[in-house]
Amino acid sequence: MGALQNPSPTAIIGQHVMPFIPVGKVGFRKGMYMASADELYLKVKGKGGHGAMPETIIDPILISAHILVALQQVVSRKADPKTPSVLSFGRVIAEGATNVIPNEVNIEGTFRTLNEVWRKEAHGHMVKIAKGIAEGMGGEVEFEIRSGYPFLKNEPELTQRAIDAAEAYLGKENVLDLDIWMAAEDFSYYTQEIDGCFYRLGTRNEAKGIVSSVHTPTFDIDEDALGLSTGLMAFIALEELKHQ
Repeated sequence: MGALQNPSPTAIIGQHVMPFIPVGKVGFRKGMYMASADELYLKVKGKGGHGAMPETIIDPILISAHILVALQQVVSRKADPKTPSVLSFGRVIAEGATNVIPNEVNIEGTFRTLNEVWRKEAHGHMVKIAKGIAEGMGGEVEFEIRSGYPFLKNEPELTQRAIDAAEAYLGKENVLDLDIWMAAEDFSYYTQEIDGCFYRLGTRNEAKGIVSSVHTPTFDIDEDALGLSTGLMAFIALEELKHQ
């Protein structure tokens, strides 16, 4: 990893906006913080035809419905309840009509967790379930899993020092404890290699109408956060250098 070579840092600190936290405040979490993220792509194949003649077709929509429901047991019945996991599907495309059953259905979703061993096991469970259902109903399925970011873990001692610095810079009342966040972050690649701390910068201001989440058309920040963000990042870095 070129960014971690020549020079080789002993630690890395990252900051990200958080529109759920009021401007003037920041949030930290020690230990496991953000999830891994995998993209799921399924192509369910059957035999299309006229909706009035179901005996002549192999319905990929019906097969897809069974697969979508059955896959939820991967989280509810296969995962350790103490291991946070999320399986969601946000895109199901069947190019048929009111009286036309298509030949195939395309499904897209995401799987997220905080355990790399379970992550690989879950991949196997999902493929096995989907293929078993499709074949049992006379169809077939192509199941592609594109592995994305790994989980993000904040090194506890480094994060505590960053918290101490933030409390000194902003006041203890402006430093929040965060819960696990099932979104994913490419900063996690760094935390797989060296000690890291990834924290949140509050940008919300209800009085100004700045309340929208990230990745939405109305996302905005209170720019009063900009001065705080640069000042705090520099202060944390200077305090961490004293520890070296």
